[in-house]
Amino acid sequence: MTAASYLVASVPLRLATSGVMVALPILAATEFDDLALGGQLVAATLGPSVLAAPLVGVILDRTRRPSHWMLAGAVLTAASYALTAALGDVPIPLVMIALVLSGIAAPFFMGGLSSFVADEFPDARRGYAHDALSYNVGSVGGPALVAVLAVAGSARTALLVLGAICLLGCAGLFALRLTPRPAPGVGALRTMATGLRHLVAHRPIAIVTLSGTLSQLGAGGLAVAAVAVAIERSGSAERAAWIVTAFAVGGLLGALAAAARRWGSAPPIVVMGAGFAATGVATMVAAIDLGLAWTVAAIGVSGLFTASSAAAMLLLRKEQSPLAVRSQVFTVGSGLRASAAAGGAAVAGALAHASGGTLLAVIGAVWVLSALVLLAYPRGAVPLATGPIPTGAASSS
Repeated sequence: MTAASYLVASVPLRLATSGVMVALPILAATEFDDLALGGQLVAATLGPSVLAAPLVGVILDRTRRPSHWMLAGAVLTAASYALTAALGDVPIPLVMIALVLSGIAAPFFMGGLSSFVADEFPDARRGYAHDALSYNVGSVGGPALVAVLAVAGSARTALLVLGAICLLGCAGLFALRLTPRPAPGVGALRTMATGLRHLVAHRPIAIVTLSGTLSQLGAGGLAVAAVAVAIERSGSAERAAWIVTAFAVGGLLGALAAAARRWGSAPPIVVMGAGFAATGVATMVAAIDLGLAWTVAAIGVSGLFTASSAAAMLLLRKEQSPLAVRSQVFTVGSGLRASAAAGGAAVAGALAHASGGTLLAVIGAVWVLSALVLLAYPRGAVPLATGPIPTGAASSS
């Protein structure tokens, strides 16, 4: 696999999932004048990931054709976005079901695809830098595209286009030849239990997972908070996409820098913590009401540090997960982050009566708290072997 082929497959899928996080709140605000509904729609598409993730991980760790499963997940996601575009003509409960199904499918091509990076790239650190670049390119393209389409057309149009982009990602997945994992010697349920036990009881991966999950609790509320801030500071809900796009552009610039240079001497746990803290501080600065331009600039700065911290987190997942359960570690970690983002979106929607600046301040504080969690990471933790989980590894601390 080359970096180009990986980006061709992964970027469209991640662009669509990033864009829908902006399109749904705008759809709810502009078509139904109901920001809380926007939070509920975002929660519906993000929340189920954590429940589906263990099974998805086991499937990807055992299947001989992992890309086929990813392809099926992408097609299901495209269909759900197309159905959501008809919200109003299609009853809300049916749309919610469709978004839940997209949330179940997402771990296949989000964390699941990331779990194969170390197997396909000779340099794992550079591979994860390209993976972070994929997420950030998607994060820029999705909100930016929604911003253009919401103004030129509508949020409904944006959702239809995002569904079509998912299908473009399917073509890229056809070209990938992912190396299947060695066949495990135990049953699927036992493998699932072993992987979950490792996530909880192995202290290094537990701390990394907790921190990464907590950070998304704040990040998930950004799209909803952006709508509130945009209305307060410009009188236009559509300009929320400017704020979210600024965050993504900052992330893209950071990702390009991370992919272009060699990893520095700083341990990945330090890079992850410093990035989370810097993002949080910049987000709290954005809460100060000095106009929409100030908000957009500060949020853009906050995004600069997300790519390096994400790449460090992915590397730590790889280093602290045996090959036998690696996909499960990645999909559960990704699912927890998605579910935390859903919780953040739902909470932000429920607090829509609060000022947008207050919401941004809380989001920034959550990012800082996620950095502080990493202080509990055990000193001297070393990468695990890549084979089966060693005896006692699942309970080490």
